[in-house]
Amino acid sequence: MLDIKLIREKPDVVRERLKTRRSAVDIADVLALDERRRAAITEADRLKSERNEVSKRIGALKKAGEDTSDIQRQTREIGEQIAARDAEIREIEETQRRLLLAIPNLPHDSVPEGGDASGNVVVREWGAKTEFPFAPKDHVALGEALGLFDFERAARLSGAGFPLFTGPGARLERALIQFMLDLHTTKHGYVEVSPPHLVTTATMTGTGQLPKMADDMYHLPADDLWLIPTAEVPVTNIYRDELIREPLPIKRVAHTPCFRREAGAAGKDTRGLIRVHQFDKVEMVRFVPPGTSYDALEELVGDAEAVLQALGLAYRVLLLCSGDMSFAAAKCYDIELWAPGHGGWLEVSSCSNFEAFQARRANIRWKTPEGRNEFVHTLNGSGVALPRLVVALLENGQQADGSVLLPDALRPYMGGLDRLTPRA
Repeated sequence: MLDIKLIREKPDVVRERLKTRRSAVDIADVLALDERRRAAITEADRLKSERNEVSKRIGALKKAGEDTSDIQRQTREIGEQIAARDAEIREIEETQRRLLLAIPNLPHDSVPEGGDASGNVVVREWGAKTEFPFAPKDHVALGEALGLFDFERAARLSGAGFPLFTGPGARLERALIQFMLDLHTTKHGYVEVSPPHLVTTATMTGTGQLPKMADDMYHLPADDLWLIPTAEVPVTNIYRDELIREPLPIKRVAHTPCFRREAGAAGKDTRGLIRVHQFDKVEMVRFVPPGTSYDALEELVGDAEAVLQALGLAYRVLLLCSGDMSFAAAKCYDIELWAPGHGGWLEVSSCSNFEAFQARRANIRWKTPEGRNEFVHTLNGSGVALPRLVVALLENGQQADGSVLLPDALRPYMGGLDRLTPRA
């Protein structure tokens, strides 16, 4: 959520930055409500001061033995006016907060302007694309031959978009999760947490999924709980409505399943694992002092890259343009893996700096060394998402005989297995 003080003092700057996001949000109503709120507060303060003065006169009149009924009636009338003003202020603040929650974050000055993914900038590439002396298969054909998953039975269980990993496929998924958690906790300094997979509306609102993206989420109306779309949601909200007194930065990592309806995405990359409604992901979250968050963002991207480098997979890092970033991000990098069977790049990580946007929504503050209470800056990044990582591992590791070589770093987590072989 944006700071109302920023909107009030620099409305033209806010409007211009929102335009770069191709946002149609109008801040005029927010500014009008802000003026009404401040006027109502001024009037309420005046009335309270007047009531105090009148109350002092009551005491003096009683001491003098004079009738105080008229002045007491005046005090009650002032009290009723104060109550009305306070109710008006609460109503204005609720409406203003609802409007503020609908305004996206402002892009950082370093974010390139653009309307969609065509405006994203490739920052760097790592590794060489795998070349084959044969026509490479896609992950669906490879996985079926290797007995890694069963999409037909999964569809009978839950419908389209819910994968069922079987045998060595389930083991591969578990091995990747363990490998990534170990890397982030032992090499990158993250503390592992295991959060709930169902969260409240307030929790989803705190990180910016609600109200904008409600149609993309799974909701349990009877309990007013939401299936998490990413571990970012519960992990960031661990400190909701708290004043953090422990030293910053705080680094947390979690593995969770993720659930996304992705309304409107039907028909796009729906075959196999590329676009699914349930998937596993390892997520990194940071809470850092303002002024350090952009250095922390570069480190966060490096932590995600380390996973892919250890697995020997070719990837590229993209700086997203203003019109392609998520609602809450001030700056975002995507990391994409090369998938030769698919014949293209697949996003496996998105690393974002939200500055104080999420912290202001979730009321996450910290006590500065100088003793001030300030909103922290929050960041998160996939470290990394499983389904497309599996796609890239299979398609890049495939051999002419139908087997798939496993990266050296993963073999200890597979019981020493160096390759997956087709079923007899």
